[in-house]
Amino acid sequence: MAKVYKIRQSVMAADEEFARRMRDESHHRGILVINIIGSPGAGKTTLLEATKKAASFRFAVIEGDIATSRDAERLSKLGVPAIQINTHGGCHLEANLVSKAFKELPLEDLDVIFIENVGNLVCPAEFDIGEDMKVAVSSVPEGADKPLKYPHLFSEAKAVLLTKMDLAPYVPFDMDLYKNDLQHLNPRVECIEIEALNGKGIDRWVSLVETWLKEKRSV
Repeated sequence: MAKVYKIRQSVMAADEEFARRMRDESHHRGILVINIIGSPGAGKTTLLEATKKAASFRFAVIEGDIATSRDAERLSKLGVPAIQINTHGGCHLEANLVSKAFKELPLEDLDVIFIENVGNLVCPAEFDIGEDMKVAVSSVPEGADKPLKYPHLFSEAKAVLLTKMDLAPYVPFDMDLYKNDLQHLNPRVECIEIEALNGKGIDRWVSLVETWLKEKRSV
């Protein structure tokens, strides 16, 4: 048992070093790094497409998926520098993988890097990949019970984006339950309701990112 613990400790320590180096580099360059975490189909890529249309800051995306490069291709068509990482079964991105993609980006031309993690509400929340903060993406069709079911993510998130609000009239969703549970877990978190396809809530999201960017560059 002790030997297993030592091996795990060594592996995690090495990945934490990759995360530290990336954080140091992004701080030196004044680049904000945001880890976006949500379930498959929560609307993470659609959110980034809408962000491209509304934002004045320059950003790139590191895409994490088990397979395919379709999300990265969607963003590339909009002129967003995008690098795909396929985990081939892994349920989350690791700092050593993100570090390789980080070095391939045009860092001198960027203000923000979004890391769209593998679709999962559990594993991605538990690993440091060099980000400044985590943002949770949760969609109305998934149900209102997600904050208490996945407390680690929602308690650590700097912001929570509730997507697909345009579907609220058509699916059962208890907004009071959702927001009360979120308030219980993370009293200071900002929750933004999003309808990415028509742009509702995107300006508020973009403004929040701009605020974070200014705060990072003022340190």
